[in-house]
Amino acid sequence: MESPTQSGKSLTETQEEKSGIFDQMSPIQIFVLGIVEGFLVLCTIGFFLLLSILLRGSGALGSYLSAGSDFVPSVEDTAGSAVVDDTVSGPVAIRPVDVKTDHIRGNKNATISVIEFSDFQCPFCKSFDATMKQVIETYGDDVRWVYRHFPLDSLHPNARNAALASECASEQGKFWEFSDMMFADQNNLGESGLKSFASALGLKTNQFTTCLQSKKYAKDIVDDETEVQQSGGRGTPYSIVIGPNGETSVINGAQSFAAVEAAIQQFLE
Repeated sequence: MESPTQSGKSLTETQEEKSGIFDQMSPIQIFVLGIVEGFLVLCTIGFFLLLSILLRGSGALGSYLSAGSDFVPSVEDTAGSAVVDDTVSGPVAIRPVDVKTDHIRGNKNATISVIEFSDFQCPFCKSFDATMKQVIETYGDDVRWVYRHFPLDSLHPNARNAALASECASEQGKFWEFSDMMFADQNNLGESGLKSFASALGLKTNQFTTCLQSKKYAKDIVDDETEVQQSGGRGTPYSIVIGPNGETSVINGAQSFAAVEAAIQQFLE
């Protein structure tokens, strides 16, 4: 190995040359150089963080994204613990369907229920909404579609107010019509847009506005959120298929019609 003395320069001379570089720079140039170096360090750290997330893609985040779902990681998920597969059979704690209070599409007395926890501003939920309409057209006598709320506030700032508005519309017998309008125009979920939907449906606008602004149904939405999180939901849409004898099958994300059909068929056979 070549030492500083062998190369013809003493250690002192080398240090003087390095310090001389900074002596020739203005304070502004030194400041800019410091910022650039700091930025490069942050980029390097960010690269390795991103790489670790991608390598962990088969865990919680990868599972939800591949399923077509908006995802909010929990403490356990960010630690890399596994989540359920896209469609999983097994017991899931869920409150029974109440034909008087739940929002139901299809045969209210059907023996199979698909309980969907959804977010009106979620693009994946919009896609799955179309899939579920196809399910009801195909299995309308055997399956009932139940809508419950799971607004993801950190991703969708208008989702909670949209959920409140849907309950106010339900108060006047127009939940599903209001739901259809919101999914058809997800970019118009501010308060003025919600009021325009109410007006278009012929709702009593004063009653609707008072209901919305008072957050009358806020607790009902929180109850739905608590339920879905306790049952294992971390993203939207999150659905649970319940068979005639209480058996359950979980569907994560905006799965295809074929996937939902397979989950239903196991309870029809």
